[in-house]
Amino acid sequence: MRPFEYVRADDAAAAVALVSADPQAEYLAGGTTELDLVLKDGVVKPGRLVDITRLPLRGITLAEDTLRVGALVTMEELAADATVSDRVPFVREALLAGASPQLRNMATIGGNLLQRTRCRYFRDSTVMACNKRAPGSGCAAVRGPARMHAILGASDHCIALHASDLCVPLVALDTVVDIQGVDGSRSVPLTEFYVLPGERPDIENVLQHGELITQIRIPLPRGGTRSGYLKVRDRASYEFALTSAAAALLIEDGTIMRARLALGGVGTMPWRAREAEEVLRGASATSLTFRAAAQAALDDPFTVAGTAFKVELAKRTIVRILHTVSGVRP
Repeated sequence: MRPFEYVRADDAAAAVALVSADPQAEYLAGGTTELDLVLKDGVVKPGRLVDITRLPLRGITLAEDTLRVGALVTMEELAADATVSDRVPFVREALLAGASPQLRNMATIGGNLLQRTRCRYFRDSTVMACNKRAPGSGCAAVRGPARMHAILGASDHCIALHASDLCVPLVALDTVVDIQGVDGSRSVPLTEFYVLPGERPDIENVLQHGELITQIRIPLPRGGTRSGYLKVRDRASYEFALTSAAAALLIEDGTIMRARLALGGVGTMPWRAREAEEVLRGASATSLTFRAAAQAALDDPFTVAGTAFKVELAKRTIVRILHTVSGVRP
């Protein structure tokens, strides 16, 4: 392990200044991903870690049907919030499915948005062909054994999966990310926060170096909206998703008035299934409609030998969660 400097920031402006001034500096919050990458895997080698755990970026507040969540709120704290349980239960379900209690008590919401891929090739520093670590080196996952990898937003350049459970319902809800940088603050919709790999898989989001997530804002859906999160995985205990789906539906007299659908376990980023939403909106809540939505969501996948099974599995995941949320029997 290469030595690094550890610094504890006193306020957000100081933290931003410390990281912005050093190209090798990174933030440290809960550390559930960062410390793995630095100490265990050795694929991230910062020259300075800036500890932000004492910054005033905590708290959950409700204002005008928007839930404001500080970046340092833990997964467990958000899962325990009464408004989350009442208005957006699929956020709670995703949080509980996403990590063990020990991790949920450490991992922060801001850190969850920025968690790195679980791709075994990215996390193995002996693998030379990884465009995410070394742009232009190739993608070993495309030609090697691949199962926990992406089929949406993927290409020959990279099939690394974004593994977050929480981000799936957050994307479905049009969550907004508030960011602080040396030149001021800005806000970015979560649907525009992540970047498709393209020819630069090492660029994963729109953050500039040194910018700090300060909070997220979750717009709450209309009263009467029902939601649910379904995670399909190899084992019932703590495990990453093979496929997952978050759905929120407002149904009146059997007609789907509003629909939100997002997918996990299949995308290079949390995947908003807008084509499926178009199929659902204004249609009758039936098995036929749900299957058509699933087909629209997985219309153009990029698969390799190890990931082809995910296409059908993802479709079935979508149909099942839509049946569950709507209350329509298969």
